[in-house]
Order: sequence, then structure tokens, then C-alpha cells
Amino acid sequence: MTQDALMTQDTAFWTRIARRYAARPIADIPAYEETLLRTAHYLRDTDRVLELGCGTGTTALKLRDKVARYTGTDFSEGMIEVAREKAWEDSPRNLDFQVAAPGDDVLAGRRFDVVLGFNLFHLIADPQAALAHVARGLEPGGVFISKTPCLGGQGAKTLMYRTVVGAMRLLGKAPAVTFLSTEQWVGMVRAAGFEIVERGTYPSGSTSRFLVARKATLS
Repeated sequence: MTQDALMTQDTAFWTRIARRYAARPIADIPAYEETLLRTAHYLRDTDRVLELGCGTGTTALKLRDKVARYTGTDFSEGMIEVAREKAWEDSPRNLDFQVAAPGDDVLAGRRFDVVLGFNLFHLIADPQAALAHVARGLEPGGVFISKTPCLGGQGAKTLMYRTVVGAMRLLGKAPAVTFLSTEQWVGMVRAAGFEIVERGTYPSGSTSRFLVARKATLS
């Protein structure tokens, strides 16, 4: 599986909007803070953490002081450029940012205790393959924490989402989206060898599914 098969073809889109994205305020601060709180609950000060799709590094800078080592990656050079600028101002010694997608060679051979993926997997063309790479990169018993918009399986509402996203893509204002239902997403995570530990919805009633899963330990 090549890197191109594991990511959307919208790298240029994300690089183009990186600085506008960084300047945009968080839409729902209470929901974001709840996600951070639940994530931090699973982090230890000895953990090596990988964040996939870290964007401009906001979450990395908030969580990195809770762990031993934090690596933030994104397939957009523009996003990583902004993230590195933020890190330069903060000068964290245990944090680095790299341009990479799930399965990229830059991650080959590295093992982590925790892998994070927030608002990412619905933007990957083959999320099942990406999850397989996540599993291979985790230590046995390691934790995968994600928050994923599940826009599929909702009948007329899903049709509306597809129509809106399609129109925005024609105007160059949206990336490609994989329309996963909640059941599909949870099934993919389990199929990758994970046990579901926690599930939540932040904000309540939204399509964003928070999920914590643990990789099976070796017998």
C-alpha cells in the first residue's frame, strides 16, 4: 500500500489553507476541552505519542507536557510549517513535527505507546489500511485515541452531506471525504485488532465520535 493510497489527494488544499486554518478559532471550545480531558486520562509521563494529522499543532502543544515524547505528523507541508513555528515559540524539548502520512517511510520501524488521530480518518481514502499501519506502530497493549466525523449511514442527512461536500469541492473549498457510519468505523477499528475501551460524542448529538481502543497484547 503506497502513501498515496492512504491519504486523500488534497495535500495542496490543506497547504493552501494552513494559515487561515491556524487563525480560525476553535468552533466548540467545551467539546474540544472535553476531548483533551478524556485523551489526557490515558496518557502517562513515560509514553511515546504519535499524532497523525496534527494540523497546525494546537493539540500537540497542549498535550506534550503530559508525556515523555510527542511526534506530530501531517501530510501537508503547510500545516507542519505553521506547527513548527508554534513549537519554536514554545521551545518544547520533547516535541517534534514531521511531514508524513500513515504508512509513510518516515514512521517505519518506530513504535509508540499511544497513537492519536483527531478529525482525520474521514479524510483518508482507505481508513482500514491506515488503521493497520496504526496497529503495527503501537506496542502491544498500546492505545489508539481518535475523534472521527461519521457522516454515513444517516439516510437523507448523509445525502445532504454528500451534496454539500461535492459542491464545495467543485469550488475548491473542501477536501475529499470518506462517508463512514459509526458502525462502519467501530467495525474497522475492531478488525484492525483493537478492543474498544471508551466511546463518546463531543459535542453531544454531533457526528464526531470519540473512541479509545487498546491493541491486543501478545499471548
